[in-house]
Amino acid sequence: MIYDFITDKIRRKEKILALLIDPDKCSGEKLDGFIAQVRRNPPQLILVGGSLISNPVEPVVAALKDGLNMPVVLYPGNPNHLTPNVDAVLFLSMISGRNPDLLIGSHIIAAPYIRKHGIEPIPTGYMLIDGGCPTSVEYISQTRPIPANKTDIAAATAMAGEMLGLKMIYMDAGSGAVNPVSPAMLKAVRASVAIPLMAGGGITSAEKLKLAFTNGADLVVVGNVLEKSPELLNSFLNITASV
Repeated sequence: MIYDFITDKIRRKEKILALLIDPDKCSGEKLDGFIAQVRRNPPQLILVGGSLISNPVEPVVAALKDGLNMPVVLYPGNPNHLTPNVDAVLFLSMISGRNPDLLIGSHIIAAPYIRKHGIEPIPTGYMLIDGGCPTSVEYISQTRPIPANKTDIAAATAMAGEMLGLKMIYMDAGSGAVNPVSPAMLKAVRASVAIPLMAGGGITSAEKLKLAFTNGADLVVVGNVLEKSPELLNSFLNITASV
């Protein structure tokens, strides 16, 4: 079980680096090259997905599982992204927004499919945080991010998610964010909940990755930066192992 893997790592005080693969940006020869690189420097977790996906997800998942021999977790933008060959799915409730489809509507559509195919759902409270520029997830979801300086709102939102029974919190500044989630906000949320805390968006250097981990993130998601600068993967893994 993927959730058990995550919580076991946390109990051992180990951090987790998750690589996010966008099927629209990583396919064909580029995907083959990525798999070869990741085989040499494997992360703890592979995520596949994004806010807006036009390419099929299933063949990308199949290639990753065959080439890397490790579990793959789906990070879906909507129920159309579901595929039966993933090992788990982040069952995301966008608790930072007020879009009913992203709070419960899409989940009703997705639930029978997930149950039918025996996919492990990981109930996750998704919190969009202002990363200094408009992002795809903000536009697609039609929701406003939590302001970067409103740590009290972020903490209260995360607490509400935990009280509702969600098993993880994912704080995301969005793909291509100028700024990652601030250390102060991560600290405030970490002090407010006991469940695993994910962070992503704007992690463009080893220093920013280290700040995310040392200020409370149990799991950090990186994607865009490794598509542009794949040589960073090794330094990211070294940081993950050392904090």
